[in-house]
Amino acid sequence: MDHSPTPETQSAPPAAPLAAPPAGRYGRGDDRAADRKLRAAAVVCGVLFLGLVAWLGGSYLLRETKLNGTVPTFQAVSDTELQLQLSVRKGDGTAGVCTVRSQGADGAVVGQSDFRVPAAGSSYDEVVTLRTTARGTTAELLGCTPDKE
Repeated sequence: MDHSPTPETQSAPPAAPLAAPPAGRYGRGDDRAADRKLRAAAVVCGVLFLGLVAWLGGSYLLRETKLNGTVPTFQAVSDTELQLQLSVRKGDGTAGVCTVRSQGADGAVVGQSDFRVPAAGSSYDEVVTLRTTARGTTAELLGCTPDKE
């Protein structure tokens, strides 16, 4: 008879004791404080950004509503003059300047001028003459700027 151990009678080798993971390797204890600081910094930056956007938007809207102009019609009177209707809606007592330009058939700027808008009234409608260096085919309002108060 063979007294060698059979697979059924063999005992499993003793299990090795489980070693603890290295300290700080898998834990998030140190990262939590850093995450809180990063989150707080992101919130502060977000609030500052939103404040900046609100301030810029508000100042743009306030500036744009003081003088709003259009050029509804224009007519080339000659090769050196363009007559245009300048219509400006504004706050009563607000004066300023509106800049108009004209381009020729080739797209080159042939004339540009600033026209004063008086402070009286809440609107200004006037036919003005723009001097040009060649025949103008467009009349474009570049913008209106209120006087500094």
